Amino acid sequence: MNKPGRNVLTAIVEIKASLEKVWNCWNDPDDIKQWNNCDADWENLHVENDVREGGRFLFAMAKKDGGEHFNFEGYYDKVIPQQLLTYTLTDGRKSEVHFSGYNPVTITEHFEPVAELPSAMQLKFCEAVHQSFKRYIENTDN
Repeated sequence: MNKPGRNVLTAIVEIKASLEKVWNCWNDPDDIKQWNNCDADWENLHVENDVREGGRFLFAMAKKDGGEHFNFEGYYDKVIPQQLLTYTLTDGRKSEVHFSGYNPVTITEHFEPVAELPSAMQLKFCEAVHQSFKRYIENTDN
């Protein structure tokens, strides 16, 4: 995954839920719309997620005040159900998401950051999204 000259950031979160529930909520577009945000100011306007090797994903994210928006978009390179997702974003950056354990489940995400943005900011954003996912899974009946 690591290209010469590119660093890789890692975010880890532990979820108190079954592996099946974690995997399903991580990948289901209806669930993604509920948890995929770094804080209450962000929302997902549109989500597509074809979880298979070669499958495309698109998360159209925006600030609720209309101030910022972006598409998180790419293609899955490798899918091992309930274990691993690897993907390449449309800008060529790569990521890996590992799922381990059964209850609790540890999600470990390795990703190449955008070169033009501070790495610390990107890691904080990813960790905030992980915490949103954790709250969604652990505090609701999904």
